[in-house]
Amino acid sequence: MKKITKILVANRGEIAIRVMNTAKKMGISTVAVYSTADRNALHVKYADEAVCIGEAASSQSYLRGDKIIEVAKQLGVDAIHPGYGFLSENSSFAQECEKNDIIFIGPKSKAIEIMGSKLAAKEAVMHYNIPMVPGVDHAITDIEEAKRTAKEVGFPILIKASAGGGGKGMRVVEKEEDFESQMNRAISEATSAFGDGSVFIEKYVTKPRHIEIQIMADTHGNVVYVFERECSVQRRHQKVVEEAPSSILTPEKRKEMGEAAVKVAKSCDYVGAGTVEFLMDDQHNFYFLEMNTRLQVEHPVTEMISGLDLVELQIRVARGEVLPIKQEDLKITGHAMELRVYAEDSLNDFLPNVGFLSKYQLPVGEGIRVDNGIAEGMDVPIYYDPMLSKLVTYGKTREESIEKMIEAIDHYHVEGVATTLPFGKFVMQHEAFRSGDFDTSFVKKYYDADKLKSHLETEAEIAALLALQHYIEDKKVLRLPN
Repeated sequence: MKKITKILVANRGEIAIRVMNTAKKMGISTVAVYSTADRNALHVKYADEAVCIGEAASSQSYLRGDKIIEVAKQLGVDAIHPGYGFLSENSSFAQECEKNDIIFIGPKSKAIEIMGSKLAAKEAVMHYNIPMVPGVDHAITDIEEAKRTAKEVGFPILIKASAGGGGKGMRVVEKEEDFESQMNRAISEATSAFGDGSVFIEKYVTKPRHIEIQIMADTHGNVVYVFERECSVQRRHQKVVEEAPSSILTPEKRKEMGEAAVKVAKSCDYVGAGTVEFLMDDQHNFYFLEMNTRLQVEHPVTEMISGLDLVELQIRVARGEVLPIKQEDLKITGHAMELRVYAEDSLNDFLPNVGFLSKYQLPVGEGIRVDNGIAEGMDVPIYYDPMLSKLVTYGKTREESIEKMIEAIDHYHVEGVATTLPFGKFVMQHEAFRSGDFDTSFVKKYYDADKLKSHLETEAEIAALLALQHYIEDKKVLRLPN
């Protein structure tokens, strides 16, 4: 078994603190790296040691794998945990760690490389009879070839960047006459975002649900699936609300999808925590979408319903241990919700809204977990993803978990920046979400920022009137003669 006594966390914010929490629990010391913009950040204060690695821009700090490895060697670090984002799915960085005899807490560089290309991933899993969305199995840059393919597949179609993620280089095309302009835009966006303009075309699944399966694999050939997460509430193809388990999966379908996810992991000799993403149509057919070769943002909902610490399992697997759990040991208990609390103005097209946090108070209580990365009196930096925290609630039932989330949102007080908290409450109170009858078009279909704005204004007016009424009543009491 490999020795891990010191871990460098190559990340920032809430995920860096989350990883350090588990490391400390395991008696492992921690090293934080930070940019000049993050010198007063919570993860820097929380670590046992901290080193500045560059200027504010992530290209000069958190993306500088060479500097991070240099710091790791200087401080006698045994392993690097990349968190998510930044270098977490960078196969070259994983390879450099391997070369420098530093354990990369994640899969081998080859698996990252295969699953990092949507086309290579499809090719790898094709031999395992995993259902795929109808489409092409090779990259396309030629417009005429793409046009012919689109006709064969049949509209509506989806154009996706081969190297992409996060909704960049992605276009839904409803009809043939829009195809050429959308194809050009997708290629241009993919080129500027990833330096690779190749795209592929697949049938657009109507009313799709986005359901992903958490897997965990060790170096001894054992792979388990830790059930599913429902991630269909998205804005700009990025998740905002997640839950576990999904409200629509039967035990049979869950097993079928879980076993498919295990096959995907085996197709690339996967090691560690990973997530296999599927699209599910309105007939409950599911199709392989991609694999994320890292810990997911939404991993807490899985931890809540399974009782596992996924970061601890990542570290154990990286040390060469056999997974301490078998598939038959795992069971779902209760229901969990997660809201990503971003410094974004959900009343203004979810635009980033960074600034000074004049007030920042977190909700507390049974069934409430906040993976947080910032504090009152700090600035939300403009240079990085604007996520402040992840608000997670747990209940015995889905209904209880939803009500707990509404309560938690009401007790989460933020002043100085706009956040996604009002949007989260809107989702939790919406009939489509509460009934479980929704898909990835939830925001497009139901969300109206103006209506929410007027609702919030009315709520504020009512609160002000109630406060005034209390004040008048109190004065009357004070004026009563002895």
